[in-house]
Formats: sequence, structure tokens, C-alpha cells
Amino acid sequence: MPPRASTRSTRSSAGAATRSSTRASTTSRASSAVNADVPDETPDNALRTQVAGVFREAQRTTATHRKLAVTLRKIQEACCYEPTSIKKSSSAAATAADFDEDDFNTEFVRCVVRVMPIKKSEGVGEKTIRFIGLFLRHAIDKDNEAVGELDPDASTMPETPGTRLTGHLMETILPLLTAKDKFVRYRSTQLISHIINSLDAIDDDLFQKLRSGLLKRIRDKEAMVRAQAVLGLGRLAGNQGDAEPDSDDSDDDGSSGLLERLLEVLQNDASADVRRSLLVNLPILPSTLPFLLERARDQDAATRRAVYSRLLPALGDFRHLSLSMREKLLRWGLRDRDENVRKAAGRLFRERWIEDCAGTPPPAETGQPAEVSPPNLDALLELLERIDVVNSGGENGVALEAMRGFWEGRPDYREAMFFDDNFFETLSAESVFVVRTFNDFCRNEGNGKFESLIEEKLPEVTKVAFYLERYIKVLIDAIKRAEEQEAEDEEEEEDTAEQEFIVEQLLHIALSLDYSDEVGRRKMFSLLRQTLSIPELPEEVTKLTVAALRDICAPDAAGEKEFCSIVLESVADVHDTIVDDVPDNDDESFHSARSEVSGDTTPTRSGKSKTPELSEEEAAQKAIKEIMINMQCLHIVQCMLSNVSGDLQQNDHLVAMLNNLVVPAVRSHEAPVRERGLVCLGLCSLLDRSLAEENLTLFMHFFSKGHTELQITALHILTDILNVHGAQLLSSNPALLKVYVKALRSGAKHPEVQAAATVAVSKLLLGRVVSDHQVSAELLKTLVIAYFEPASSGNQSVRQALNYFLPVFCYSRTENQDLMRCVALDALHTLYNVREGFDDDDADIDDEMVSLSTIAACLADWTDPRKCYSPPAAGADGFGAEATAEKKHVNADVHLDFAHDIIERLGGNAPREEKRIIAALLGKLYVSPASSEDKTREVYAVISEAVENQLVSDTTSRNALYKIHVSLGKIVNSLESAAAAEPGGGGKYRRSVSRASSVGVTPSEDRTVIQHEVKIKEEEMEDEDVSDTGTVVHRGGSNEQSLVSEMLSDEEEG
Repeated sequence: MPPRASTRSTRSSAGAATRSSTRASTTSRASSAVNADVPDETPDNALRTQVAGVFREAQRTTATHRKLAVTLRKIQEACCYEPTSIKKSSSAAATAADFDEDDFNTEFVRCVVRVMPIKKSEGVGEKTIRFIGLFLRHAIDKDNEAVGELDPDASTMPETPGTRLTGHLMETILPLLTAKDKFVRYRSTQLISHIINSLDAIDDDLFQKLRSGLLKRIRDKEAMVRAQAVLGLGRLAGNQGDAEPDSDDSDDDGSSGLLERLLEVLQNDASADVRRSLLVNLPILPSTLPFLLERARDQDAATRRAVYSRLLPALGDFRHLSLSMREKLLRWGLRDRDENVRKAAGRLFRERWIEDCAGTPPPAETGQPAEVSPPNLDALLELLERIDVVNSGGENGVALEAMRGFWEGRPDYREAMFFDDNFFETLSAESVFVVRTFNDFCRNEGNGKFESLIEEKLPEVTKVAFYLERYIKVLIDAIKRAEEQEAEDEEEEEDTAEQEFIVEQLLHIALSLDYSDEVGRRKMFSLLRQTLSIPELPEEVTKLTVAALRDICAPDAAGEKEFCSIVLESVADVHDTIVDDVPDNDDESFHSARSEVSGDTTPTRSGKSKTPELSEEEAAQKAIKEIMINMQCLHIVQCMLSNVSGDLQQNDHLVAMLNNLVVPAVRSHEAPVRERGLVCLGLCSLLDRSLAEENLTLFMHFFSKGHTELQITALHILTDILNVHGAQLLSSNPALLKVYVKALRSGAKHPEVQAAATVAVSKLLLGRVVSDHQVSAELLKTLVIAYFEPASSGNQSVRQALNYFLPVFCYSRTENQDLMRCVALDALHTLYNVREGFDDDDADIDDEMVSLSTIAACLADWTDPRKCYSPPAAGADGFGAEATAEKKHVNADVHLDFAHDIIERLGGNAPREEKRIIAALLGKLYVSPASSEDKTREVYAVISEAVENQLVSDTTSRNALYKIHVSLGKIVNSLESAAAAEPGGGGKYRRSVSRASSVGVTPSEDRTVIQHEVKIKEEEMEDEDVSDTGTVVHRGGSNEQSLVSEMLSDEEEG
């Protein structure tokens, strides 16, 4: 189609004039109001009617956009090119032929400018901008077809009507980026970003202008503008990843590159929409990938979800990530607090990562998912290897959670699994983990509907026992080989770790087997009994072996005794390995402990004299071996005690074990033996109350004299004893309370101890184990202080535990709120002294500790009776109008008592600043007509007396005091009116309430007025009517409303 020569000769000058005039007008409009953003209208014409009609249809629906783009392109061609055939020209094209390219560009831009002031909530703006981008893309493609094939190495773009229209449009819209109106900035930024993402190429000069304009918008105060700006800059950054920064950029940090600025926005922007837009639009490069992946820890759940649902699938093969990053991403996603993030992470693992291992190509660009590959065991084993299942497959490892979701979401793999003899004879760490997780899923999920798969695919108990015996032998051989080698062999260590992992997983399977088959049960029982007697057995394998033995034995008392006798026989076998090495010394076990027990007679000395003289190195090796054997014996006992629940005194085996093994271990001079013996003694104390009472002093001694880990162990033991045997032990041992208080105050020296004590005390209080009011108050006060004091600012374990505990504790029971009320003012006083005494020159108190006003607000909120849980009444479901009315007016006695406490404290000798904080609390208290009548009248009398005596002096405190005085006055007067309305009623409280209600008033002509001494900001209050008895009665008129509103407004101003 030949161009129109008559208009092309003058296009350059005319176009330049048009652009300059347009730019000047739009620049002047940038600072004007929204209605001034639309330029002055030119005379109407036929071309405007056609172009405006297309835009009018485009804003209705996106379904016709492609057809409308073709229509608008025909109009553009009619204006820009000479018609090739008169017969083919439509009426619209014939009309447009009377206009040139400049006219079309002007009308097109005129319609686009009308979109700029449209609010974000209006859908027509989005539709129109999408149509503009579609049309420009279509027009440029058609122009390129007319020009012919372009040279890919060409440095300049051909000048076509489409590129000229794009340039003219951008020159018009760019000045609007700095408009005052936020919606104009939003739409202009949105349009530019959309066009950038719609086009394949942009002129270099225009590229720099767009880059400069959008860079300024990433600092816009409106988040919606910043979000659109980063959409366009993300595309530009992909083309300019290694380009030099623009030296002409007037931005403050123009020396830094585009990518660096966008990464800074990604890390620090306050808006989640902006961060999420950057996350999915920034190019994935080695320099940007770490910043993109760290958004998996973003505070916004939708952004975290976008990492797993959009970024990681677009990343390609997950095997390009490092092993640690794979494990972190999987752990962060599967353990996220948001359910949608957990689902996205599980879907990524079972749908995308498994397909990478199976060799399936990634999804097509169209967004359609690729065809799912058939189940492939080798791919599943490789996937588990890629996440290091040996280290991540433990009890707290993330691989268990990943495979649980895998079996749930991939039924095709569930059905395809088959575990034959060859599979079990060639087990690896990955394959045994597949069996273990498959077994766990089928037994624990689906309410038993998958148990048929176990019968079909897994071997019987006897075979499992034979396989377990085989791999235990391999494990012990590997351990012995490793001990014989003097130099550490990394490959040998890895092999030993893998064999240990295999045995652990088989034992996990054994824990869930059905032992109704007597032959299989006897085989497994014999195997576990023999295994437990092996001194070299690793601790985790020992723990699982003991648990499996307990599962095989009967659950009754007789079965428990049998279990204890078998385990203690194994302990004796393990302990005999010391005697086997030194046959002449029969009493070598715990010789250092027994020397103290036996007093002057020490059989070890005479025994040693009969043994040959040992070198120093041999003696050291012998001592180390004795300690290791004793530690192994105590570990077996510890595992046994963890699986026993009967009475200690009724089990002779446990009594003998306690006297012959645990007590000597606690008295041992070897610290590791002594500490493990302490744990065993604590477990024994849980089985016998008298033993616990006898050893409380011992446990407290270990806490006061031990190192950090021993202190934490002692705290755990003491807390478990209190949970099992009751808090009477705490009341009868005052020193025990001091232990917990000391631990809670040890944050500066031992933050780990403080964290353990915080969790322990929280459990005791939340579980209502501690019932003594004084003890509970002391512990709760210490927790409140620990939550706010600067010493715990860096101890996130304490802060996180208390952040959960304090609201849950207070809102769970009314008694708990009353307990918090009792300690609130004392805790606030202590925190006031802490804040005043803070003298750290290197830190600011406001950075380390919140303000006292914030603390007071928290205390008022925690004691708010409206937030306390109240069970629904009998026969009620907790819903409906009655339940809503009950919740609206709840008993607020706790806040009435709080107000009484505050008035008493204000009358004391507290510092003035503290009084100001406390007085402000009065305005935050909830006053309800549902409170008890006696308490309401009593507190009202106290408040009235405080008002009369002018207890507080500053404006804010007076406003708070007057506010609660007015609120209580309304309730008291309504109570008095109700009592007076009853026949013969009102005599009980008539005199006292009249006196309390008329505090600060003088009678005059049967009316009372508030004295001038009681003022708010030196303003007189209006008179109020009183009843015949002198009681103030608030009428529902304008006087009452103006008085209350005046008080409340003055409080806000103060």
C-alpha cells in the first residue's frame, strides 16, 4: 500500500509542532485539577466520531478488542496510506481518507487522555488501556509486514505510522507522570508500563525517557503508582541488565544501576503489591535470584505464595539451586503459617520438582500445563536425594511433610508403588524413606481407607524382621570399621550415616505393624531384645528399639513389668562389657559414685592393685570407654522410663534400677554421667510423688549451680513434676517459686534459660496448674515485666512466646483477667522504674522499650471483659440476637476493680509522670450496665470523691476521670430510677446514692449545678436537672449530649 505523498512531506515539521504544543499543554496541566487534565476541544469531525466509537465499544468488554483493533487499524491505514482500490474501500475508510496521519494521531491521543483521570476502581480504565496496548502492537506488526523483513542486526528501528503514533502518545503521557492527582499518575504509569510490556522493541531515545520517568515513580507516595512503575521497569531491566547507568538521570541515586534500585525496592518497599509485582516481573539472573528467593520469608502471605506458585515454576529445573536453598525453600513453604502458601509449596514439590527429575519439559508459554509423566520410581528416588533425605528425613525434618503431601496429591504414584523382595534387599536411604512414608500415610490418613494398600504392597511382619536383622548387622559392621580406622574417612562416615538412617526407617515401620501374627511377633521380639544388648548401637536406633519393644509387649501392668525386665537385662548385658575387659574387678561400674555411697570401704582400690599396671594412654582410653558404656546404659534406661506410666513402687525392676544405676549416676564425678542420671531421676520422679518431693531440693540445686544446659534440664524436670503431681509442691516449697522468678529474670546473662522458663511458666499458668493466687500473681507479674523490659528486646524466643501467651491467658477466663488486673499497676510501676533507670549510652530507650502509654493500653486491652471468652448458655448456640445482645453488655466488674485500684494509686505517692500514665487508663476502661450493682455504686462513690477533691491536675487526666464519672453516673442514675419505679423500692440505696451523685453540686430552687471549680479547660458546664431527692437525672435532651460530647472532645484535644 503506497504512502500518501501529499501529507508525508510536511509531516516532520507539523508533527514536531504538534508534539511540542501538546507537551507544553500537558506540562501545564500536570499541576492542575482532574477536570483540567482534559485539553480544550477542537471542532468535531467525522474521524473523531469513528475513533471515539471504537474506544466506546472497547471499554464495554475485552471480548471484542481484537476485532476493534482491526477496525481502528483500517481507519489508521486510510489516513496514512493511499488506497490501493477504490472498490474495496469501506464507507469508514472513505471518510477517513479525507484526513492525514497527524489527524488520526491527534484523535487517538485525545481519546487516550480521557482515560487518565479514571479512578482505579473503575473497570473501564483497565479495559481501555488493554485495548490501547493491543492496538499499538497490532499496528506495529502490520507496519512491519508492509515494510518487509527487518535486519535483526540493524541498530535503528524503521519509522512507520505505528512507531510514530507510539512516540507521539508517549510524549503526551510522560508529563502526566508528575501530575498532582494520584489517579492521573496511576493511569499514566499503568499505560506506559502496559505499552512497554506489549511491544517487542522501543526507540532508544524513547527508552531513556521512559526509564527516567518510571524511575521517579518508584518513589511515589501512592503504592498503586509504584506497583505500576515497577511493572514497566522490570521489563526494561531485562533489556538493560548490564547497561551503564544513565548519567543524565536527575534521580538522587542516579549513579546506581536500574537493577540495583529495583532490588532495593523489592527488599524495602512498604507495599506488598509493589514487592509482589517486582517478584514476578524482575528478570531471573544470577545477581537477582537470591533477592527473589528471599521473598519466601516476606511478611505478606500472597507474596510468599507467589514465590512457590509463579517464581519457582518459572525458574526451570530446581536442580540448579543449591542443596541448602532447596531445603530452605521447602521448609519455609511447607511450614508457613498461611494455608495457601503451604498448599502452593506442596504442589510445587509433587507436580513440578518430580517432573524435573522425570525429565518432563516445563509448561508451555501459553500457560497450559505440560502433560504429566507416568509414575517413575527412579525420579522419586532422585527427588529425595536432591533434598538430602538422610539429613532432612528425621522426626523434625521437612522431608516427612513433603512426602505426606506427595502421597496425598499423587494417587497415581500410590497405586504404582510395589515393594518386592528385590526392593528390600537393595535398600538405600531414599528407597527406605519411600516405604516408610508410604506406610505412615496409608495407616494415618483417610480414616483407614488406604490400609488395603499396605496389605497388598508391603511384606508381612516376619519378612520385615529378617530385613531389619540384616541391615542392623550391616550397621554394626560399619560402626566397628569406622572405630578401627585411625584417620577419619568422610566416605566411610557417610556410609555409616546412611546405614543408620535405613535401620531407623525400618524401626519406624516396625512401630506401626500389626503383631497379631504370633510367629512374626516372636521373631521381632527376639531381634529387638538382641539388638538392645549391642553396646555400639546409636542412640536414635536405641530409642526406636525400646519403643518397638514396648509396642510388642502387652499394654497392661504385667506387660509393663515384662518390658522393664527385658530392657534391664539388656542394660546388664551392655554394662558387662566393662567387666569383660577387666575380669578381676567386679565392681567397676560407677566406681566414683559408689565410693561416696560406701563411705570408707572402697572396693575399687583393692581391685586395682590386682590388675597389671596400665600406661597413661591406656588408662585414659579405659576411662573414656567406661563413661561411654555408662552413658549408653543410662540412655537405654531413659528411653525405657519414657515408655512407662505405672507406679514406681509397684515395679520391683524399676526400684532396683533406681537404687543400683540412677542414684549412683547422679552422684558420679563425671559430668556427662551425672547429667544423664539427673534426667533419669526426673523421669522416675514423675512415677512416684514421694520420690519427687524428696528430690525437689536436688533439682533446685542443679539449677542454681549448673551451667546453662543443665539449668534448662532442671527447669524442664521441675515443670514436668508440677504438671504431674500438682502445684501443691510449689506452695509447700517457697524456694521453688524463687527458682522460676530467677530464671525469668536471667535474660541479660542467660537468654536461653529465660526462654525455657517463659515457656514453662506459661504452661503452668495456662493449664491452671498453679492455683495459689499469690504465686500466680508473682509469676504473671514477672512475665509481663519480661515482655516489655529492654533486657528481653533481643530475645525473640521470649517475646514470641509471651506474644501468644498473654492475650490467650487473659481472654480465656474471667479469673485470668482479674489476676492480670491485680498485677497490672505493680508491673507498670516496675517498668516505669526500669525506663527511668535505663542508662545505656549505646542504645535509645525508645528503640529498646515501648512507651509507658502503650504498655498501659495493652494492660487495659488484656483486661477488657468484652474480649474474654464466655461459653454460650445452656441450650444456646451462641448465635442470634440474644447472643449478640449478651455480648454487647457484659459484666465489667474487672474494670470497675481496675478503676478502684487506679484511684487508690493516684492517691498515693507515685511519681507525677507515672500518675499521668495511670490516670489516662481511666478513659480506656469499659463501663457496663451489666456489672454488679453494689460494685458500680461503690466505684462511682470513689470516682465522685476523686472529682470533688481534684485528685488529678493535668488536662488529659481530668478528661479521663470526668469521662468515667459521667459514664458511671448514667448507670447509677438509671439504677436509681429503676429502683424508684418499683413499688416500695429505692429505699436501700436512696440516701447514699443521692449523696454520692451530688458531689460537687449546690442546690438552688430544686436544681443542682456543677460547681465552677470542676472545669474542663476553664469552661463552665451546663446545668443539669435533678430529681426531688437530689439525685442527678440525665435527660435525653441536647444539654446532656452537649455536656458529654464536650467532655469527650476535650479529652481528645488533651
